[in-house]
Amino acid sequence: MATVSDFVIQRVREWGVSRVFAYPGDGIGEFDGALEKAGRAGEGLKYVRPTHEEICSLMATAHAKFTGEIGVCIATSSPGVFHLLNGLYDAQMDNQPVVAIVGQQGVNALGTFTQQVSNIERVVADVALYAQTIVSPEQAQAVVDTAFRTARVRLGPTVVIIPHDVQGMKMPELIPTNWVSRSSAVAPSISIIPPQVEILKAAAIINAGSKVTFIVGHGANGATDEVVKAAELCGAGVITALRAKQVVPSDVPYHSQQLGLLGSRPSLHQMSGCDTLVFLGTNYPYSQFLPASGQARAIQVDLKPEQMGLRYPTELNLWGDVKATLAALIPHLEQKTDLSWQSTVADEMVEWENEMEAQAMLTYPDGVNPRRVYHELNKRLPPRAIVTADAGTTADWYGHHIRFRRGMMGDLSGRLASMLAAMPYAVAAKFAYSDRSVICTIGDGAFQMLGLNELITIKKYMTEWDNPQLIIMVLHNNDLTQVSWEMRTQDANPVWSTAQDVESVDYAGWAELLGFTGIRVEHDDDVAAAWDTAFATRGVTVIDAYTSKNVPPLPPHIAFEFAKNTGEALLKGDPEELDVIRDSAKALASEGLARVKDKLHIGREHDRKND
Repeated sequence: MATVSDFVIQRVREWGVSRVFAYPGDGIGEFDGALEKAGRAGEGLKYVRPTHEEICSLMATAHAKFTGEIGVCIATSSPGVFHLLNGLYDAQMDNQPVVAIVGQQGVNALGTFTQQVSNIERVVADVALYAQTIVSPEQAQAVVDTAFRTARVRLGPTVVIIPHDVQGMKMPELIPTNWVSRSSAVAPSISIIPPQVEILKAAAIINAGSKVTFIVGHGANGATDEVVKAAELCGAGVITALRAKQVVPSDVPYHSQQLGLLGSRPSLHQMSGCDTLVFLGTNYPYSQFLPASGQARAIQVDLKPEQMGLRYPTELNLWGDVKATLAALIPHLEQKTDLSWQSTVADEMVEWENEMEAQAMLTYPDGVNPRRVYHELNKRLPPRAIVTADAGTTADWYGHHIRFRRGMMGDLSGRLASMLAAMPYAVAAKFAYSDRSVICTIGDGAFQMLGLNELITIKKYMTEWDNPQLIIMVLHNNDLTQVSWEMRTQDANPVWSTAQDVESVDYAGWAELLGFTGIRVEHDDDVAAAWDTAFATRGVTVIDAYTSKNVPPLPPHIAFEFAKNTGEALLKGDPEELDVIRDSAKALASEGLARVKDKLHIGREHDRKND
């Protein structure tokens, strides 16, 4: 007779899951044994075991992002659960369906202060949409189905807790009985379309606008054709959130890429000039970059109703799937004859791309220009490539220089902004699409967190991939660079080397120890050749790029506060003051040092002291 564990494994398969990201332990041991037995019988799940439970949950979230499927992670009781939390929060904040199946000590141990017993339901209460302990075999079916259904429909993480003794109990045939639910492993459709009257209202608002802008988020994934068609009809400019770069191809001329600190000047100009704003599958969080209240009539389309009308005072909120809603809306959109707004965006984007290339070709005496590394990568991206980034300065260069063509994909940790995600995301992408080239772009701080160890996971599994090409590019500057710049620009504090310095490691040498190709890049002129070698290698390559830490991640518009805080930080004794001034001067394409000092308010305090 099948056990509860046997049943859960089969039920997970019925929910369309074929791969799980897991780490073993005694609290989940009976379940792990059932997984092994099912695998021998050809009825199991592909079991991927990285080097830490946190990586399991980040990989499950990445799997959901890249495939649209439910991601599943498995871990033991208390310590394993605690380690899963970061990845589960990543799923929560980026609206991804993830189910965590975790162990627990035996039922009789609950509430008795036994080793590794904790109140797991309370631990995950803030992150999980649904969390439930299975305390009897008859309860297992309903709990598992509810967890998967909730994750799929409400777009977030859920947690199933199975005590060790329950894992091995016999699973009975469920019959009509009081208190026993007999549930279904069928997910409701989320292709929701708003009522026709709401569709007509939306069309009327958009048709009335003369300067329409779409802000497109990851919630519009899969709706590329509909977004582009709607934009063509209403003459709209298109902005994509950082996680939605792949939704609109870069060869769409009026796609101005991102908005905000990582965005473009044409996107900023759209926000100051649009009269109609349409949010499509995005909860864009940086409201300071959105139009002034009352400037634009606004519409939002989303599957998360609690997030609609939250960042900007929208006139109409449509609870629906972006693809299905646009398909219903497009027949009611009028073809604009005046396309001057859209053409202006396209013209400005040509200028912006030229500026980004010029920034990439600058040279600095203290290391390779990190923009150059991304610029050269972008020129060589093969069809259907997948690119990941962490949330440090790699996100800046990813936003400014990576341009996806149709069929390419990319992602990073969004609202959680986790530095840890680039490597787990890249490995998860490789498992999901083993025939594709995957490129992980990561800073040295993040690489020391969850990168060096994951090279071991790659070595373990790479022979299973159809195309073993996986490229990891490390920005090696011995500094937590994003945090350093945040200290300067947000808090007017100088860099604190005690906290910010990253110990230098021979990353290419570590790769070579594992049998991979290691490439050291110490000069700008070597960047292109490094990428050429990596893309010609059928295997794993680590590019160790010794980059400057003082190249400023300049936003498209330098706000007064940004400049003032940076200047004050440097005056307080920033150890990199001269390098920052010099490299900012180059980045601003200034006539010389004096202009940058004026921009950053440097020297004025000295002048006052000398009066």
